[in-house]
Amino acid sequence: MFAIVCVSENWGIGKNGELLFHIKDDLKRFRELTLDKSVIMGRKTLESLPGGKGLPRRHNVVLTTNRDYTAENAEIIHFPVEAVFAAGEDAAVIGGEQIYRLLLPLCDKVYVTKVFASPEADAFFPDLDADPKWQVECESEIFEENGLRWQYVDYVPAQEEEDEEIAALLDSRSEEPLEFYPQPDLSEFSQFHGF
Repeated sequence: MFAIVCVSENWGIGKNGELLFHIKDDLKRFRELTLDKSVIMGRKTLESLPGGKGLPRRHNVVLTTNRDYTAENAEIIHFPVEAVFAAGEDAAVIGGEQIYRLLLPLCDKVYVTKVFASPEADAFFPDLDADPKWQVECESEIFEENGLRWQYVDYVPAQEEEDEEIAALLDSRSEEPLEFYPQPDLSEFSQFHGF
């Protein structure tokens, strides 16, 4: 599972239920990364989409506590675990803030579009730069469109310190072959008596 998000300099993602930015190239990238996959979102995110219905050519999984909620081209789910199972392993988490925070620990990658601007926001994505559990995997060059500058930054979970220690230990091993000693003959103890 992965997350995809467009953020401002202070990790803002929305204001009054609307996205902060509409960058053509970013929307194209979003489409390429999510097409023919499952997308998990909250009710407010669904309602902000064109026509308030699920995205075409995606399995739209909508997580909401509203038991009476229905929507076109969307599977309505009421429990996070159920949403994860319904969406499958290669699903994209697409918002909003509560859904990101809920499912981020289950993601093995986050595709972030970082826009170098700070409009007012009332919804935020967790600051991955300040979170030691995440690290940058790669960064794109800086792009510009309609006066906005942005960069694509992919994050992956940070390697655990214990994993690093084990890797260092394995790297420092001597290249000498291991010595094997003959095992004592224990065959006399292998008989079962009295059964």
